[in-house]
Amino acid sequence: MTYVISDLHGYDLERFKALLKKADFGEDDFLYILGDVIDRNGDGGVEMLQWLMYQYNIQMLLGNHEAALLSCAFLFEEVTDEGTEALSVENMLLYNEWKANGGDVTLNALEKQPFETRLDILDFLRDLPLYERVSAGGREYLLTHAGLGNFAPDKVIEDYTADDLIWHRPTIDERYFEDIYTIFGHTPTATFGKEYEGEILFTDTWACIDCGVNFGADPILLRLDDMQQFRL
Repeated sequence: MTYVISDLHGYDLERFKALLKKADFGEDDFLYILGDVIDRNGDGGVEMLQWLMYQYNIQMLLGNHEAALLSCAFLFEEVTDEGTEALSVENMLLYNEWKANGGDVTLNALEKQPFETRLDILDFLRDLPLYERVSAGGREYLLTHAGLGNFAPDKVIEDYTADDLIWHRPTIDERYFEDIYTIFGHTPTATFGKEYEGEILFTDTWACIDCGVNFGADPILLRLDDMQQFRL
């Protein structure tokens, strides 16, 4: 079975494992996490990243929050407030933007990690793909973090930029490919209307599965083979 989930934003690892257990997720199943594991809550997802690095049947995609962390990789040789004093103006802007968007908890957790662990986490994030194509339940799926910015029906996925795939904010009337169903997160579903708060939003060409962990909701795990939803 193939599962997807997105935008965990520091969600508690033990609760996440309990959700997988509830869905009967096993060794022969595969899970795609559509980015934004880090920032906002708890330890910023650092414990989750360390666990994910060793899971053979879970693939994470790059989210905009992971991209923001990578843009601040210059911090991680010495993650201290004093170490930011010599930053260039450009680097300081990146640093402040990441912290303002919930990166402070991630930064604080990384500060407690050994140097080699920090480097291993950065290497893991650098290797994350921007999208995946999967087949499940007789249907084709395209998985991205944020949908498809600057969409055109005759545009192949390889021609979309990283910004198109990790920063886009779609409107509810956007349409994507007709022959492959697109699933993404990034934009909390409540943004599309209060009736979608805490729920997955399905349209005829895409689904948004960011159910608002950032606002205190539990994530929803979606099984693509039969579109069954699991939550704690």
